[in-house]
Amino acid sequence: MSVSHTKSSLGALTLGALGVVYGDIGTSVLYALKEVFATGLVGFTPDNVLGILSLFVWTLTLIVSFKYVVLVLRADNHGEGGLVAMLALASTAVQDKPHLRRVLLVVGIFGTALFYGDGVITPAISVLSAVEGLQVFSPALSHWVIPLTLAILFVLFWVQRRGTGGIGKFFGPLTLVWFVVIAILGVMHIAHNPEVLWALSPHYAAAFVAANPATSFLMLGALVLCVTGAEALYADMGHFGKKPIRLAWFSMVMPALILNYMGQGALLLREPEAIENPFFLMAPEWAVLPLIGLATMATVIASQALISGAFSVTKQVIQLGFLPRLQIHHTSAKDTGQVYIPLVNWGLFAAIVLAVVLFQSSANLASAYGIAVTTDMLITTVLTFFVVRYAWHYPLWVCLAATGVFAVVDIFFFASNLLKLFEGGWFPLLIGTLVFTLMVTWSKGRELLAKRQADEAMDLSGFLDAVFAGPPARVEGTAVFLSPQAGVVPSALLHNLKHNKVLHAQNLFVSVHSLSVPWVGLNERVRVQPLGHDCWQVELSFGFKNEPGIIMPLPAIRVNGDCSENLPMSDILG
Repeated sequence: MSVSHTKSSLGALTLGALGVVYGDIGTSVLYALKEVFATGLVGFTPDNVLGILSLFVWTLTLIVSFKYVVLVLRADNHGEGGLVAMLALASTAVQDKPHLRRVLLVVGIFGTALFYGDGVITPAISVLSAVEGLQVFSPALSHWVIPLTLAILFVLFWVQRRGTGGIGKFFGPLTLVWFVVIAILGVMHIAHNPEVLWALSPHYAAAFVAANPATSFLMLGALVLCVTGAEALYADMGHFGKKPIRLAWFSMVMPALILNYMGQGALLLREPEAIENPFFLMAPEWAVLPLIGLATMATVIASQALISGAFSVTKQVIQLGFLPRLQIHHTSAKDTGQVYIPLVNWGLFAAIVLAVVLFQSSANLASAYGIAVTTDMLITTVLTFFVVRYAWHYPLWVCLAATGVFAVVDIFFFASNLLKLFEGGWFPLLIGTLVFTLMVTWSKGRELLAKRQADEAMDLSGFLDAVFAGPPARVEGTAVFLSPQAGVVPSALLHNLKHNKVLHAQNLFVSVHSLSVPWVGLNERVRVQPLGHDCWQVELSFGFKNEPGIIMPLPAIRVNGDCSENLPMSDILG
């Protein structure tokens, strides 16, 4: 590969990461600072404004830059990221400790279930906060905010069945425009009040916390809004790779966010009454309406990324055996990752509509936001510890040093957000708990069924020897018998012999295994063991990112004689 091609690919991937990875965190400027001051916990003084701005800067630095971009992105599972990939990595690392592995599986699956709660709140608060800009443009338009928000969300979910391939190419450029615009808005106000840049020093954050410890703890529930979408950094690593994600963050996203927050702070220092909606009030009057349009497009892009993530996570969880098989439509002939799951799509939409109608404003939704996100952040830190300790084999003190600070920060954020439980935090928690209950119930049911079948199962090899001692009539063709476990007699075979009293000329006994790795290569996906009498045991293995398929691999199998050893796919493909 040439250097120029490498640079070109890196640029394209970095631009793509802007749209898909950073759409959510990029739109947090619409509501995060406003909600922190809306708590009414602190007086509106220059020192307090600088202290809160400094908390924003160092929350972004500590959680996003240090934790996710520097540390967590290193924990790739064969190039894949996300909570499911991290769970697979951690559980595999402790597979010699079955009790610990089971605990990690439960914790990881609960975190995955909470993703759906986040998937409801984030599109609702993002789109609603953008449309609320109409109130700044003209208070008379306030009654249109809810209907217009629901209309935009309906169109967004309706077009999901067409796939994101056609519109996805616009995500990166539009998001780039968004980050440039919010950076320019910030610079405009910083230029009028440059002393706001003192907030870049951690001294102001530390001084604010020291002077207001209880208030600082209570404010963490709103402060967490500035790191919405941080989990997307890790979840989308398989699509873009570490380098483009890191480059996009440090070169564009982080500077733009900090400049905009500083600009909002400069505006508030000069006009405290602008706290009503500091983001839109940053813009000149003539630019408010275009900014509302751009913000709406940015929030739609942020919501799209999360919806696509819900489809992807659902597919992976199905592969791991924690959800029943659902109807999955592939919307791209080239990218297997682009899928559409109708039940998930309209289930999310119904829950989002309920959230918008129930909470009515982005301020109220901010109270519901946080518990699901901070729980997932804490779970990611816990799983990262076990990966660093047992998969990377670092000394215990290194593991504690690498994850301990983040764990303490996550616990404080989580505890603060628990205070919002009865103000709306129950909503995403309820959704996550319902999904978790479904996952655990389905998995336990599969486990009990498999145990029952194993107790009643007969050995396939011995059964075939007995059958062919007095063989039934053979008919032309090939029969395929599916069995959840290799080496046991499928019930379909017993029924076929009982009712039809015949056996086909060739018989394939097929078992499908879902492994806790993202990908299984073609040369390892199919294994065949001859059983004699023109019968073969076929085992198909898929990772949770592979596209499972039984129809496609089977015609490619070519029998190479009656040998007794297992054959890899490379030896049996025609």
